[in-house]
Amino acid sequence: MKIRPLHDRIIIKRLDEEKKTASGIVIPDTAAEKPEQGEVMSVGKGKTTDEGKLVPLDVKVGDRVLFGKYSGQTVRVKGDELLVMREEDILGVVENTQ
Repeated sequence: MKIRPLHDRIIIKRLDEEKKTASGIVIPDTAAEKPEQGEVMSVGKGKTTDEGKLVPLDVKVGDRVLFGKYSGQTVRVKGDELLVMREEDILGVVENTQ
């Protein structure tokens, strides 16, 4: 199933976080916090201004993004947990500096 978000909405898949601390302590799933990073899976066409012009989104499919802990609406598709949120809920794009 493929989902196409509308307007300025974005579909994000959370990235898995480390299950161990730097000192080697294993964190159980029940105690682990949900990651605040994800990969953009799909984006809408953009936001329409009051004048009727379409403003494209700054993020694109494949971008790694940061978002707030309680941002977006969680949906399940084929067992995967995805987030649907507006572009304004994204805090930033993680860029490779290699």
